[in-house]
Amino acid sequence: MKFGKRLKQQIQETLPGWRDKFVSYKDLKKLVRLISAAPPMKNGSLEFGRAEAEFVYSLNSEIEKLNAFFMEQEEDFVIQHKELKQRIERVADIWGPHGSNPSEMIYTEEMGRIKKDIVDFHGEMVLLMNYSNVNYTGLAKILKKYDKRTGGLLRSPFIQKVLQQPFFTTDLISKLVKECESTIDTVLPAAEEEEVEEKGEGGGGIRGERETIKVYGEGIFRNTVAALLTMQEIRRGSSTHSHFSLPPLGLSDSDLIQPFQLNSPIPIP
Repeated sequence: MKFGKRLKQQIQETLPGWRDKFVSYKDLKKLVRLISAAPPMKNGSLEFGRAEAEFVYSLNSEIEKLNAFFMEQEEDFVIQHKELKQRIERVADIWGPHGSNPSEMIYTEEMGRIKKDIVDFHGEMVLLMNYSNVNYTGLAKILKKYDKRTGGLLRSPFIQKVLQQPFFTTDLISKLVKECESTIDTVLPAAEEEEVEEKGEGGGGIRGERETIKVYGEGIFRNTVAALLTMQEIRRGSSTHSHFSLPPLGLSDSDLIQPFQLNSPIPIP
């Protein structure tokens, strides 16, 4: 699948509020076409310099848009992560086995709600990592088209600039993803064990609860699976490592997928 079609599909499958935040690949491609279709301009001439300056201005505007959205989401995720940790502590302090007002039923219910919120939170962070991948790839591909069609030499120096941009750096998001997975594995398994015991006693109630979980997370689940598949496709298309390579994930596919196996309504490849 060509990148333009893949990008269009990815935009359609992401969260509604994110759809106008991706790189304007189609507009940049149109600008490259207009520049390359103009009367031949000698590389280094005044006319070529003006055309390239217009193209670079458009690229810089796109980067500002990507950075602004990425940093806003990143900041929100840091706050959400802190709030989730505080919720876990509060539930344990009040209704946990050693809390001020122990209640096994309330504790299990509240931890189950927190668990669903963590899975959704994890999914949104995976979407943001995919956002970084897709937009970097879009910029790299449009720069390649520009150099090829105009004879310019813009790709290499501009990519060096892109590598320093906030939207390219996913270290903090990778760290938060791992911490979410650690929380699910070490803090919340008690809620799962309780579900298994209840299922053995009756089964009807738990089946209904798990259906609720599945429906609750279905939207973010579907979007995140689409993002994971896109990341896999893009990285398969990048067989060599160079200064044009994609940003490092710092996470394996299994690390990214693991939380979604908990309530997955369909198998994840």
